[in-house]
Amino acid sequence: MNVQQLENELWEAADQLRANSKLTAAEYAMPVLGLIFLRHADNRFKAYLPGILASIPAKMPAAQREELIRTEFQGKAAIYLPEAARFDAIASLPKGTDVGEAIEAAMDAIEAEYTVLEGALPRGYPAFEPDLLADLVKIFDRPALKTATGDVFGRIYEYFLNKFAMTGAQEGGEFFTPPSLVRMIVNVIQPDHGIVFDPACGSAGMFVQTGHFIEKVRRASALETVTFHGQEKSDTNTKLARMNLVVHGLDASNIRQGNTFYDQAEHLIGQCDFVMANPPFNVDGVDTKKVSKQLAPQTAQEAAQAEGGPYRLPFGLPGTNAKTGAISNANSLWIQYFYSYLNDTGRAGFVMASSASDAGNKDRDIREKLVKSGHVDVMMSIGTKFFYTRSLPCTLWFFDKGKPDDLQDQVLMIDARNVYHVVSARSHVFTEEQLANLTAITWLYRDEHEKFVALVAGYQRQVGDWLAELPGRLRADSRTLRRLALKLMRFARDARVNDELLPPLPPLPAAPPPPTEQQAELTQQRAELQAALDAWKADLAQALADTSAADALAALLAQAAQAHTAIAQADLATHAGQKALQATLDVLTPTLKAAGKTLEARHKRALALVDAAEKTVRARASKAWHGKAIREARRALQPADAKKNEDPTVRDLALEAPKQAAYFIHQVHWLHSRFPNGWYDDVPGLCKAVTREEIAANDWSLTPGRYVGVAAVQDDGDEDAFAEQLREIHEELAELNEKAVALAGRIAGNLEGLLG
Repeated sequence: MNVQQLENELWEAADQLRANSKLTAAEYAMPVLGLIFLRHADNRFKAYLPGILASIPAKMPAAQREELIRTEFQGKAAIYLPEAARFDAIASLPKGTDVGEAIEAAMDAIEAEYTVLEGALPRGYPAFEPDLLADLVKIFDRPALKTATGDVFGRIYEYFLNKFAMTGAQEGGEFFTPPSLVRMIVNVIQPDHGIVFDPACGSAGMFVQTGHFIEKVRRASALETVTFHGQEKSDTNTKLARMNLVVHGLDASNIRQGNTFYDQAEHLIGQCDFVMANPPFNVDGVDTKKVSKQLAPQTAQEAAQAEGGPYRLPFGLPGTNAKTGAISNANSLWIQYFYSYLNDTGRAGFVMASSASDAGNKDRDIREKLVKSGHVDVMMSIGTKFFYTRSLPCTLWFFDKGKPDDLQDQVLMIDARNVYHVVSARSHVFTEEQLANLTAITWLYRDEHEKFVALVAGYQRQVGDWLAELPGRLRADSRTLRRLALKLMRFARDARVNDELLPPLPPLPAAPPPPTEQQAELTQQRAELQAALDAWKADLAQALADTSAADALAALLAQAAQAHTAIAQADLATHAGQKALQATLDVLTPTLKAAGKTLEARHKRALALVDAAEKTVRARASKAWHGKAIREARRALQPADAKKNEDPTVRDLALEAPKQAAYFIHQVHWLHSRFPNGWYDDVPGLCKAVTREEIAANDWSLTPGRYVGVAAVQDDGDEDAFAEQLREIHEELAELNEKAVALAGRIAGNLEGLLG
């Protein structure tokens, strides 16, 4: 599924409906998000329903059956939906039914089941124009959405949140944490027990991802292992957070509305096992007098005179605005808040503006004290374009109050600005493997060597899995080409220019024969067509006689079989065994990459023969041309249309196997080339373990780029990454060209208006 295309289509369809209605963006936003909530809740409900129904006797009375279904959903990562709240029931309402009232009733029914959602679900649907609401329901009942998973819905949900923010439907235009950054934070701090707090929780994306981590990695239930606490200034976002948690089957009872600058959540200070956040950056205007009360005593004398506490500002106040007296930039407030909520072994991970790791004056003094605490664990620079609506870089900060003694005097700096996957000219993400590889650096730094070995073993097993797929997929590809070749050979044998491809002009009844000139022209056309047919037959014969592609693929299969055997026999439980295996796999990589080009070339050659037959030899006019079979073969040798959510074709599957095998070989190569001994090493341009003395010598800067240096020129053999960069440049250029054309049009129109 092309999620980006789906997002765009859904937004354009929904926004077009709004544009043609009397509703403002603000009136429209929450009800639309409510429909996405219902659709998402319905999908998660249906994911669990078959397993529950399988354990219920078919002859049980309906009311008793429904009660059992409700009971079985307790503890599931989904919510029970009363029948009236199921999306199918709403989408299938007869024409003329009041859809608005039906959706309101659905929201009432869900809130009755889950009191934590009381007052959180959107209302106001009867105010919508009936046709508008019915069309909206159809938009969110598309087949692609009926099968969408939670991750897809998370992106759609976030995309709509951001689009509404851009249109002014959300006060302040808050933007939401990109899933890649949330997952990176979760990977590093590993929140799997105790109290997890997000003082700027937005729509609760941090908690949802924590739930995924506990379920997938720890094989446990978040409901049984962690307690989520969230605080959010915006009433709208507080409701969205509660909706998001409940639809994922997570506890939303501790989500509260409050301005974290002034509402301290004192019961959580010093109590949290994990703190995660993406606070608003560079906030100014925070009331200095109010936050001064949160300042911990800085001297023994102050401590003796102090009253109250606990305190959230252990390292001091940031600078103030000379004119207003307000805090000039609240970044250092947030940083200290996150630190102060942690217990003695707690970990924190949060997103922060890049400028915060280098800011001067009082911010620098605060960083100095923070570094001297020994609790700054990891700093990670992130490149641009990770946020949906703003192209800005950022830094991930990580604290660990339970750091071992041997790491107290240093900070791991990771510069990940050059690690990303291009989604579009405006959007970057981390792939699964990029997330894992960056996380692996922190494992090695913490001497968690066994996790690094397990990751590499997983990659090498995936190479084996893809190599096992290779013979079957190549056979299917060759079979398709053989079937096509047989049809083309039959056409070459049976096609006749005189009888089919260019028949003589039929004489009219009782009419004289065609003039000599016309007959001569027809004879010339036949001669040219016969020459074209002969040339086409020669091309076909040459293609059939060429065994170079078949020979290359046979050699690949032989080499792949040897590599597959080597993987099966390798000692994947040790770094030494993995390195020995990788030497074999690295040799296979060029052959795998060449196979993709070989397959593409023979597909292109076969399709060119079909095109030439139809366009230059008029093959479709011949009875010898098996149109249906040839169309099927042509379709199988072309890529599936992602916009139509088509299944992969024979061509796609054949190309995927060598590409994926090479991809996972490259992942191991990336790790082994940087950490050849399987232990942590400083890698120029990527990572460095920096001592407190080095940080002091750099004015207490925590910007990774200051320390890691520049990478040596290293050929990773990653042609896909290079192609991705070129594609991004091309897309960005195309986008700029479009904007330039639009701007030129506006300038011309304005000039015309000025000149009359």
